[in-house]
Amino acid sequence: MKSVLFAILTFTSFWGFSQQDGSPDEPIIPVDKAGLLKNIDITFDLRMDFQAYTFRGGDNYYNGLQFENGFTALGIAAKINDKLKFKFRNRFNKSGDVQSLDRLGSNIELAYIDVKLSNALNMYLGKMTALYGGYEYEFIARDVLEYNDIYGNALAFVTGAGLSYKTAEHNTFGIQVLNSRTALYEDIYGDVVAENIQEPDWPVTFVGNWRGSFFDGKLETIYSLSHSTEVKDRGTTFFTLGHKYENKNITLMYDFHYSYEEIDTKGIVTRVIDNEIAAENVTYIENWFRGKYRFSPKIEGLLTLMTSSARDNAQADNKLIRTSYGVIPTVYYSPFKDLNVKFYFAYIGRYYDYSEYAINSFGASSFNKNEVRVGFIAPLLLL
Repeated sequence: MKSVLFAILTFTSFWGFSQQDGSPDEPIIPVDKAGLLKNIDITFDLRMDFQAYTFRGGDNYYNGLQFENGFTALGIAAKINDKLKFKFRNRFNKSGDVQSLDRLGSNIELAYIDVKLSNALNMYLGKMTALYGGYEYEFIARDVLEYNDIYGNALAFVTGAGLSYKTAEHNTFGIQVLNSRTALYEDIYGDVVAENIQEPDWPVTFVGNWRGSFFDGKLETIYSLSHSTEVKDRGTTFFTLGHKYENKNITLMYDFHYSYEEIDTKGIVTRVIDNEIAAENVTYIENWFRGKYRFSPKIEGLLTLMTSSARDNAQADNKLIRTSYGVIPTVYYSPFKDLNVKFYFAYIGRYYDYSEYAINSFGASSFNKNEVRVGFIAPLLLL
């Protein structure tokens, strides 16, 4: 498609356009600029499905049927020259309200430049993905029917700067300095604050990331460690250990996540114990597994398993609040040989088990969700 467009634009640049209104015979894109199209990728990503779901347990008794646009985004990536690239992605099913801290809407997920400093060293500036690591996080939301609790409530796209360095031994190291939020604290939480909380001079996150590759790429790792300042003198320490094994038709992935939060940024514990005061000193611990097997060039089977536990007041009695479990078997069917368009059938089972402490102290109640989805995922390369 790029070759055809390039040929058409080149042809029209020589012949121009004869206009009866007297406009000049100049091409829309000058001939010296038409070659840039070869270095531009324009993508349009879609995920749409039909859902049938039920909630059961406690006060939850709800059935639902609906079509949903789970992911709709337009992306542009371009190579300006040998040293400079940029990437931009606008997700249409997110809020476009301009955030008070980074001055971009939440719908702008990516807007950064990639500067090649050397053959091994790259610098990134702008709004980008925080390198929190793990293979669950490696998938964009287009390809994840449901995230585990941490990533389902995490802020993934923030503004800042980063460096990546690739060694000769197939290892890549990355560091980032990022805003820890896109909005000021009061705009996120409003009156849901503790008495001793103050806005810091700079709500900042420091991220370190390591990607390893072993045994000719059959075994890969993504490890990361980050610390963020959410409010003055308080923050979140988060680390992830991600592992991937791939051989022929089988792919296995396992992540371990640990997040200690002096101010609850995920909001799960806060919503249970008291919606008027942000929870403090909470801990989230998670396990995530995905196995994929290719039965044929057109059919794949996936199984995702996940657990997540949330604990309150980690510095004292460390009370268990909730444990959630998830199972997502999925079948993909890819009918097109040259397009990565997949139709899928999936079951999503989630069970949220509240502890006796949460039930007796805060009136929480355990519940479950069962959902069936039929839909398609279409990452379309337009240019």
